[in-house]
Amino acid sequence: MEQQHKIIFVCEHGAAKSIIAAAYFNKLASEANLELRAIARGTSPDAELSPKTIAGLQADGLTPTESVPQKLSLTDIESAKRVVAFCELPNEYQTKAVINRWDGVPPVSEDYDKARDAIVERVSHLINSL
Repeated sequence: MEQQHKIIFVCEHGAAKSIIAAAYFNKLASEANLELRAIARGTSPDAELSPKTIAGLQADGLTPTESVPQKLSLTDIESAKRVVAFCELPNEYQTKAVINRWDGVPPVSEDYDKARDAIVERVSHLINSL
């Protein structure tokens, strides 16, 4: 993926919120003819994607961007057009990019639909701002 043509969504485990955000971003960006793609990363990745996330995305007709959670790297940060974090990022990343923080999204483990709706609303605003 070319530098500055990707958006990185980051959540602690890289298994739920960032996965939903990347999947919806890619869908909406494609529909808007934006030449941007999103990827999902985690600061402390789980071993596998959240089963609720996989089931929810499948029910929504979407596929996760990653097959397993991926750890955020400095290369990811430096090559991104935008970084959106659902959690605190390590200090070494703070000065490498402008990081947008999306707090207040409900846990996917408690209610997929509420979390998805909150994420999609924010993703839609992001798409409109690009």
